Amino acid sequence: MSRKYLIEDGLIVNFVCPPDSTHIELFDSEIRGFYCDCLRSGRKSYRLRYRVNGKLRVLTLGDAAQISTDQARAQALKFLVQVKQGIDPSQVKQEQLMGPTVENFFNDRYLPYVKSYKRSWSTDECMIRLHIIPRLGSLRMTSMSERDVATLIEHMKVKKYALGTCNRALVLLRYGYALGIRWREFGPECNPMHKYKNLIDDNKIENYLTHKQMQSLLMEVGKSENEMLQWIVLFLLYTGARKREVLNAKWADIDLEQKSWRIPKTKSGKVRHVPLSEGALDVITKVKEMYGKHAFTFIFANKKTGLPFMNIFYSWDMARKRAGLGYLRIHDLRHSFASFLVNAGRSLYEVQELLGHADSRTTTRYAHLSRERLREAVEVVPRVYVSPNTNTQVTIQAMPVSATCRIN
Repeated sequence: MSRKYLIEDGLIVNFVCPPDSTHIELFDSEIRGFYCDCLRSGRKSYRLRYRVNGKLRVLTLGDAAQISTDQARAQALKFLVQVKQGIDPSQVKQEQLMGPTVENFFNDRYLPYVKSYKRSWSTDECMIRLHIIPRLGSLRMTSMSERDVATLIEHMKVKKYALGTCNRALVLLRYGYALGIRWREFGPECNPMHKYKNLIDDNKIENYLTHKQMQSLLMEVGKSENEMLQWIVLFLLYTGARKREVLNAKWADIDLEQKSWRIPKTKSGKVRHVPLSEGALDVITKVKEMYGKHAFTFIFANKKTGLPFMNIFYSWDMARKRAGLGYLRIHDLRHSFASFLVNAGRSLYEVQELLGHADSRTTTRYAHLSRERLREAVEVVPRVYVSPNTNTQVTIQAMPVSATCRIN
């Protein structure tokens, strides 16, 4: 049973449902579809009745004992605006109760946040777009399970993605849930990542150049159609810097007097000063002679644009394959730089400082001693000579002095 009134707080408080009716619907005379449903039990609720795509919908706005008529009327007007736009408010409300989908959360909340502070946010965007959304995008953040995460990782492993890439997907999902809980998008009980551990990834880098391989590589990069490639590769080898740090290097950051290169933006976000060897200075001198110090802002600029190369993979790939080093990555030049230092007897502390590692544990990955140095190391063990007689005489030789003792 329904009646029409100008709904006000006084009317709703004083209205009593007749005992012969289960409920009475008091419709507002001003806003179409807005009414208060008064039950025989005494409970009263504000509701909105509307149609979307020809289908009748009813949306509960709130308990009349908890919100005022004006508050309910304001909500009704807001939802009717959505209806005129073709949006179903009840569906939106249901989605809010269920929580955002993985796609909506990472695109609408996560990415805008990480873009505000994270330099490598584009890596996250790529991971979300290529891996997470295609497999998990339609799931609700509140309903995703460990099984769903396991399915994603198994799919990536089938596609031959490295374990490190799989772990980056796990780290991103874990951080996304941590942010969602912090922002109160959902509760900690919805987090499927709190027990999901990273895969065991023994990705210890073993690719580092011998002197012979380096000679072969440099010979081939010198033949590249990209005239700048040989200088880029040489500078990488002489400094141990990261590829993007070298590609973005500017003349203004080189101090020839102090033989130093200032890197304003490093992976850690800190400014770093790299000492330049004679070899590195020679590279800079050669580039200056060939292209002119004031021709471009960037040292290793693309001759056609004057800007840093966005990608040098094609020319690098051709050169490394010609040198018989198709497995070698550009980052392995940084690894080789560290290996050359360690094999020359430099301390890990010096290597850490030159590479700009904040954590010394990272530097230990580059401490690959050559077999020659390992053989030199074992030679410090004292040599023992045993005389072939009854009263065995043992001679121990260590350092220049030898000691003789008799074993009875």
